Amino acid sequence: MMEYPAPLARLIHELCKLPGIGEKTAARLAFHLLKGKKEDVLELADSIGKLRQGMRLCPSCFGLSEVNSSGGQEGACRVCQDPRRERGKICVVEEPADMMAVEKSQEYRGLYHVLHGAISPLDGVGPDALRIKELVRRVEGNQIQEVIVATNPTVEGETTALYISKVIKPLGVQVTRIARGLPMGGDLEYADPVTLGKAIEGRREI
Repeated sequence: MMEYPAPLARLIHELCKLPGIGEKTAARLAFHLLKGKKEDVLELADSIGKLRQGMRLCPSCFGLSEVNSSGGQEGACRVCQDPRRERGKICVVEEPADMMAVEKSQEYRGLYHVLHGAISPLDGVGPDALRIKELVRRVEGNQIQEVIVATNPTVEGETTALYISKVIKPLGVQVTRIARGLPMGGDLEYADPVTLGKAIEGRREI
């Protein structure tokens, strides 16, 4: 059986590490890059190489922020810097991609808080592994009227939502959960903007 040349084999191996990419798809992508314009391939490689260098976590909401972001709080993301946002509301999501999904709905104008995961005892992920303590500190240190829990409609997401409600409600803040406009077992990242917008609009208290 003929083997791929070493540089091609290495690229295929690395592409296979991406989610949803098998060996056949990786090989097809690799050959596409091999046939493409050299400047396009170099531009792609440069973008990938600089991705981690050019991004950081926002020190306030823990969403994605550009390094050397200008103006406002140093390193803060564009949402946290925006003076037009409703400062009394915080929407809690699991991942940065979920934050982007809610923004696309154009139904929400408050702030965010990214947990970077969900409570999952079977996987050894407890509350201390998430950004829940930081959320509590934000609520305690600011005039927050409502915390909207927009974790995914999964068992882990529901568990996380109930835990957040348990720790936030004693602070005298309203805690709501986005409405069931999303299918159980789905991810916010892949929801269409209209469905997600209706879910935000029809949130309920938990």
